[in-house]
Amino acid sequence: MSIGANIKRIRETAGPKQCRMTQEELAEKLGVSFQAVSAWERDEYLPETANLIKLADALGVSASAILEDRAGTFKTKDAIYDWEHMKTFVKTAARNYGLPNALKAVDYAVEKHKGQPRKNTDVPYIVHPLTLAYHALAMGFKDDQIIAACLLHDVIEDCKVKAKDLPFDEDIREMVRLLSHEKTTPENRDQVMEAYYGAMTVNPKVVLVKCIDRCNNLTTMSWGLSRDRMYRMITETEKYYPALLDQLKSTVEYNDAYWMLKYQIESMLDIYKRLW
Repeated sequence: MSIGANIKRIRETAGPKQCRMTQEELAEKLGVSFQAVSAWERDEYLPETANLIKLADALGVSASAILEDRAGTFKTKDAIYDWEHMKTFVKTAARNYGLPNALKAVDYAVEKHKGQPRKNTDVPYIVHPLTLAYHALAMGFKDDQIIAACLLHDVIEDCKVKAKDLPFDEDIREMVRLLSHEKTTPENRDQVMEAYYGAMTVNPKVVLVKCIDRCNNLTTMSWGLSRDRMYRMITETEKYYPALLDQLKSTVEYNDAYWMLKYQIESMLDIYKRLW
């Protein structure tokens, strides 16, 4: 596949949905004419180096994705499991292990996230909290509060629910509150994140859920986030998560989970950095 064909394919179909655009939209973003974009895609001439770098940023891919002829080498999946099957599994586990809050939280989360997709995809959002619950159960956690918090961790931020209105006990409401942060701007993000990650350390269960959450977000960010957001995710993880993982390591009942979560988080970071 030619460079021009790569540009056209990526512009129209590949990468995060937010990066898909018309020739005119791409040209405006790059500060060139749409005739220039059209000429690149017809292989009449190649974009200069400066435009190639801007083109890669605008399309949310690396420059090598534009230059290399590897389209179609691998097939990918947006979601591995069907969310309704996941829901059935988690509800069955909650019944079997006697986890009443987790059982209630499954249906509550499904209802609150109804109609919401994962960022820049068509994947139902509920896949994410269900995956966290799966992850916790797979690591052997049969704690009602932990599984419930996995399922509810985004309802305050994404569903306009207030902590005080959550129909669960005070401990779970507080866990979900600690797992939520206010909307940020480029100007206040560092301050908000410092306070957010600092506050959650009062509760090891919250730290555990947050580390499981970050594992899932790292594994899915390549198809849901722009390169700028991916870079922010990588740098934020490197800044805040070593301390959270150390807290898990020093909490006896979470020591085994620490090793698994540390391996997954650091492995994903290394993969992204090697491919960057």
